[in-house]
Amino acid sequence: MIGPEAPLVDGLADNLRTMKIAVFGPDAKAARLEGSKGFTKDLCKRAKIPTARYARVTSRDGALAALDDFGMPVVIKADGLAAGKGVTIASTRDEAEAALDGMFGKSGGDAVIEEFLEGEEASLFVLTDGVTIMAFGSAQDHKRVGEGDTGPNTGGMGAYSPARVLTPALEAQAITTIIAPTVKAMADAGTPFSGVLYAGLMLTTDGPKLIEYNARFGDPECQVLMLRLESDLLALMLATAQGTLADCPSPVFADDVALTVVMAARGYPGTPETGGAIGDLTAAETDGVQVFQAGTSLVDGALVASGGRVLAVSARGRDVQAAQALAYRGVDALDFPSGFCRRDIGWREIARESA
Repeated sequence: MIGPEAPLVDGLADNLRTMKIAVFGPDAKAARLEGSKGFTKDLCKRAKIPTARYARVTSRDGALAALDDFGMPVVIKADGLAAGKGVTIASTRDEAEAALDGMFGKSGGDAVIEEFLEGEEASLFVLTDGVTIMAFGSAQDHKRVGEGDTGPNTGGMGAYSPARVLTPALEAQAITTIIAPTVKAMADAGTPFSGVLYAGLMLTTDGPKLIEYNARFGDPECQVLMLRLESDLLALMLATAQGTLADCPSPVFADDVALTVVMAARGYPGTPETGGAIGDLTAAETDGVQVFQAGTSLVDGALVASGGRVLAVSARGRDVQAAQALAYRGVDALDFPSGFCRRDIGWREIARESA
């Protein structure tokens, strides 16, 4: 089971399959759904999948000319992998040009310019073996570093599941109009997608539209999905890898809400401060709270921060408010002086619950 996106794009799954090892994850050609924003946008255009209007650009001069066709705000995306930080929402022409200046020279010098979509974001997950599609829950991520969704984009500062804003009717519509045509288009091209397909959606007044795909469970979305999953994950992954997903029952998820809060190192999403001491994690792991480690290392037997997003403090509750209260109780019990977090994970759903 290959977790990170870079090894998938680099073809690790292909290499393992040549050695007759069952793999949960797409091969390199199928992983282009995440590895190239332009590839995915072109596929959407061919398959008539609802998404934002776009332009692929390969030079700064071409990008500046293409900007004339878009209003403000506008979305600027690096074409290739950028650890969740390759997206800029520019409010002005100057901001858009600055984003393009910083982007060329990365990801092969390619970028995608998109119209800005109005609506609320949600994440939809499916398992597919290239033919069968199995719904696998929903979540809502919090990409911006600051509370109230302010500041630069990150790899994700927290998430909760399920995303109730993605109603059963909207989920069915997204599978019919976005997921199924994608799976069919990939199979028809001789590059079937096998693994978990994670669709980032914008819920617009015209219905769900695709923002982008990930070819993996994602972080911190994976944490909240796994806290709610009651089925045997291994059986589902093996069936996906072996092409027998149609023989499996649909996964069962707890009715509870799961919520996770990312503890990041000071300086993130810029250059994070590494080496910060982290105290005993068991102090936070009460009342069902679980702390998942990410950017951590052991140095002389002591746990220290070694990356940008360091810990994911996660909990389940009867609703978002209850799960949030437990997760932040865990955060407050941690001894991580050089860490920080957002204090409003789940705020949109809590506002709906309180209305």
